[in-house]
Amino acid sequence: MKDLFAFENVNVTIDDTKVLGDVTLGIPSGHLTLVAGASGSGKTSLLRLCNRLDVPTAGTVRFRGADLDDLDPLALRRRVGMVFQQPVLFGGTVADNLRVAAPEATQDQLTAALAGVELGTEFLERIGDDLSGGEAQRVCLARALLCRPEVLLMDEPTAALHPAARRALETTVQALQSDGKVDVIWVTHDMDQISRMADHLVVLAEGDVLYAGPPGSAEAEAALATLAEEVG
Repeated sequence: MKDLFAFENVNVTIDDTKVLGDVTLGIPSGHLTLVAGASGSGKTSLLRLCNRLDVPTAGTVRFRGADLDDLDPLALRRRVGMVFQQPVLFGGTVADNLRVAAPEATQDQLTAALAGVELGTEFLERIGDDLSGGEAQRVCLARALLCRPEVLLMDEPTAALHPAARRALETTVQALQSDGKVDVIWVTHDMDQISRMADHLVVLAEGDVLYAGPPGSAEAEAALATLAEEVG
């Protein structure tokens, strides 16, 4: 089976500063992959390469074996959705926000999208600005899922949430992945979150890969110990 994503000698340099250096790794399908690293380690850049929000300075990124350079970016982003650290909602109701992703969606489809992230029908008429951080992030997740992506890229989506909302969103995403509805790549520097969620792990430090593989091995634990020292 081909990797979900494959990075082949990928470098990213910005203003002569290394962001990622000669990264070669595969991210498997069928897993919840945690990409872990301290601030400035290159983890968000790695994530953004996956749907061409960023492009490498050198090297090749492949999605299911296809070179991303050969894929239409808009079509790719419908297959590879993204949820950002700060939820971004537009003016208007939650229904208005969901229809940004699926303009022709019926009321039943919008209701089902909210149910998939454990929000009730009553949220459709709520104003986006009136939602809590956790509710807004769930709406962003529902909006991404309306495009029926094959992959969800999650860029520290719980960093600004309180603990209960954080755990609730984690549980929702884990259920979506374990049901086979979507592959998930989740960026974090939260050590507890890594231990709760990862069934595949990538650890970065200063743009280099310290470890890539299943959690629990001696090599994985050594990489996480290094990360723990970096994040304090």
